[in-house]
Amino acid sequence: MRKIGLFLIAAVAVMIAAMPAFAQATSDAAAAATASASGTKAIAAGVGFAIAVFGGALGQSKIGAAACEGAARNPGAAGRIQTMMILGLALIESLVLFALLIVFVKV
Repeated sequence: MRKIGLFLIAAVAVMIAAMPAFAQATSDAAAAATASASGTKAIAAGVGFAIAVFGGALGQSKIGAAACEGAARNPGAAGRIQTMMILGLALIESLVLFALLIVFVKV
């Protein structure tokens, strides 16, 4: 868990350090590089969406495993557990769809 935290902090630091490169004033040379920047935006959007999908898949798998375990331990509460599981899955999926929407808007 600690390695994942350190990886996420390093990824955020790299993203923050890259922001000043896009904040420079445009000149003739920079205007030529603008075409290249749109390709970079597309790659960044794809990587960001992949991270969102990966996180959503991990969350959904943990919810499914916990719901199966809870229903196995208490079969009488299986209906309530299933209802809460479906609600949690819908909320996670909506976050992934919002990430997809942001990808389409920004690119």
